[in-house]
Amino acid sequence: MTMRRNEARAVPGEFFAMTEIRKSYPLGDESLEVLHGISLTLERGEYLSVLGPSGSGKSTLMNIVGCLDTATSGDYILNGQRIEDMDEEELAYIRNREIGFIFQNSQLLSRLDALKNVELPLIYAGVPGRERARRAKEMLERVGLSDRMHHYPNQLSGGQQQRVAIARALVTRPTLLLADEPTGALDQKTGKQVMALFRELNDEGNTIMMITHDLNIARNAKRVVYIVDGEITESEGGATYA
Repeated sequence: MTMRRNEARAVPGEFFAMTEIRKSYPLGDESLEVLHGISLTLERGEYLSVLGPSGSGKSTLMNIVGCLDTATSGDYILNGQRIEDMDEEELAYIRNREIGFIFQNSQLLSRLDALKNVELPLIYAGVPGRERARRAKEMLERVGLSDRMHHYPNQLSGGQQQRVAIARALVTRPTLLLADEPTGALDQKTGKQVMALFRELNDEGNTIMMITHDLNIARNAKRVVYIVDGEITESEGGATYA
C-alpha cells in the first residue's frame, strides 16, 4: 500500500463514522439484508457498547468495523481513512495497525508463552525483535502479568489468558480497541476484573467499542447503543465513572 493511495482516501478531521451501512448476503436467487442503513459515530477516546440479542446483526457490524468484512453499501471512515474502497492488502494493514481485537475466547496460541503471544502482531508489522520484546513486556506489565510472561496458556487462568489477549491488542498502539463479548467465557468475578481494566484503559485515552448481548456488561461503557433487527434503535448513557 502506497502513501499516495492512502492519502487519496483520507478524510481530514474524521475519526470514526459509519453512514447508511448496509450488508446483504446472497440467498438463492435473492439476497438477505442483515444491516439496514446503520449510521454510527465514535469520538476519539470514547468507550461505547453495542448491545443486541443473538441475530440482531451485531456480529456482522463488528466484522465490518474490524475490517474483517466489507459493507454492501454505505460509508465507513476510521481514523481519517475511507475504508469501503480499500483492497484486501490495505484492509489487512488497517486490521494490524489501527484495530486491536479482543474476542470472547482469548485465541492465544498454545505453543507460545504469554510474551510470544503478545509479540505476534508486531512480527506481522515487521517490528525488530528487540523492540518487539520490549513492547510486549511493557504491555504485559500494564495488564498486571509481569510475573507470567513465560507461562503458556494452559498454565494461566481464564482471566489471565484474557489479560494476555488485551495486552496483545494494545501492543500495536491501535486507534480502536474492538472487543467482542470479552467476558463471555469468564466467571462473574473475573469478568468484573476485566471490565475494571477496560475502564482504566479508557481513562488512559484508549478508544473502545464493545459488542455484547449482556446489559450489565454493556453499561460498563460510557455510552450504549442498541442494535435490533439490523438497525440502531436508540442510545443511552452507560457508566458514570470519572
